[in-house]
Amino acid sequence: MEPSNDESSSDRSLDWTVHLPYLHPPYASTVTRAPRRRLVPLPECLASVTGPAFGAGDVDALDDDLTRNAVRTGEPLGERIIVIGRVLDGAGRPVPNALLEVWQANSAGRYIHGHDQHDAPLDPNFTGTGRCLTDADGAYRFTTIRPGAYPWRNHENAWRPSHIHFSVCGRNFLERLVTQMYFPGDPLLVLDPIYNSVPDERAKQRLLAAYDHGVTRPEWALGYRFDIVVAGGRRTPFEDYHR
Repeated sequence: MEPSNDESSSDRSLDWTVHLPYLHPPYASTVTRAPRRRLVPLPECLASVTGPAFGAGDVDALDDDLTRNAVRTGEPLGERIIVIGRVLDGAGRPVPNALLEVWQANSAGRYIHGHDQHDAPLDPNFTGTGRCLTDADGAYRFTTIRPGAYPWRNHENAWRPSHIHFSVCGRNFLERLVTQMYFPGDPLLVLDPIYNSVPDERAKQRLLAAYDHGVTRPEWALGYRFDIVVAGGRRTPFEDYHR
């Protein structure tokens, strides 16, 4: 039996014309990962709603600069970019002190991970990971390298468009959301089953960063803006329901 899209009480509040379905056959791994039986809501316990607590002491000064936070002997290869944005709630209010974690491929399209055997070079000066806390206005900022596309064997000649993974952690273990930021004008977007698993075209657009010339640093790095909305009708599409 294929799962319906209202399998638990927590999911019934979602608009499934906008958010990603559990089962999207063009994204092959969902065929084995999607639930086949009715989901069972788990009761909350004290530990799940009171921790962890993130503070400034948990984040180092260079954690938000992926071009400098590695043990390195030189500059990372590729195009430097700056990504800024705000984390907002459903009413458009800032979400302060949210922990943002990012991970990505390097400029050649390879992750620094043992399972990634893509025939592309690793960059010894780039780990592809970073984190920061949002400020009182819900704002964040990362400096990084624009990631390259890479093959992923989901289907014949399958290539993932350039993207950066974002994890947003709130006040406790239950408040973690995961999404991906894409770049405008990428020709691979129309071919990507993950991006296209979002059923609503306007929701897809919320996964695209916007070029921001005011953020761009002359002769150094291009700037992009990517706001993340964690609730409400303009909520950013997230992966945490079925990935």
